Amino acid sequence: MKKFAVLTALIMTVSLVSCTSKDEKITVIESSETVQQETVNVGELDLTVFDVGKADSMVLTSENSTVIIDCGEKGDGKEIIEYLEEKNISSVDYLIITHYDKDHVGGAAKVINNIEVKNVLAPDYDEESEEMDKYNKALSEAGITPKLLTGDLSFTLDNAEYTIYAPKQSDYGEDNDNDFSLVTKITHGNNVLLFTGDAMEQRLEEIMDMGDCDFLKVPYHGRSLDNLDDFLSAVTPEKAVVCTSKSEFSADTQKELINRNIEYYATCFNGKIEVKSDGNNIDITAEKGA
Repeated sequence: MKKFAVLTALIMTVSLVSCTSKDEKITVIESSETVQQETVNVGELDLTVFDVGKADSMVLTSENSTVIIDCGEKGDGKEIIEYLEEKNISSVDYLIITHYDKDHVGGAAKVINNIEVKNVLAPDYDEESEEMDKYNKALSEAGITPKLLTGDLSFTLDNAEYTIYAPKQSDYGEDNDNDFSLVTKITHGNNVLLFTGDAMEQRLEEIMDMGDCDFLKVPYHGRSLDNLDDFLSAVTPEKAVVCTSKSEFSADTQKELINRNIEYYATCFNGKIEVKSDGNNIDITAEKGA
């Protein structure tokens, strides 16, 4: 959370002895006042980031709602289902598929086949793969028509405000389907959480004006991107998580995070990661490592 805003007031007092006086006294008083953001009571928003290698698989839960962002590869849906069963969660409000690469959509069929999914959000483009065939079959059998976003969408669950940002282009060039990634921004009290899928350079340019965030899911598995430094300067996260493998996590990206004093965790080093927002603070705990 950006906890403090510093306000500087410059007060100038001009004292005139008389309109004909030779002595004109000007007193300048400079004062700085630090104002703390008001503490809010919005309940708890929990994020679980699963350790599934170079893949994205995340579940967000609050008192009465559940949102999934991506499902990893085809063997990873089982872990999501087991997690939901442990939490006695019987339905999912929104399943967000950021894009159709196998390491994001692969486990979706397992989830759809095993739990009630009320809404599915996905980008509007075509992809052919075994994973997509299973995903589409599961949707059909469950009677779900996914909402393919061509414009932004907002909704509120409990006290968390979600905005899903759709890609702004219909074509990003050959083999650039990562740039179709849906981007999710969640405002929870004074905290802002930002999830960027596999956004690459073109997509990052589109969301460069997203505003500050407190927590960032680092784009594209922490790979090196030409404008990542500009993006980090634009959104100024305090904490971050990278869903990645050791071979994919770029040394350049690690240096960027370190140089900016961003507290970051990576699934390849830290295993499963738990993030908790109470609307005022964000706390992160990891399965292993610091």
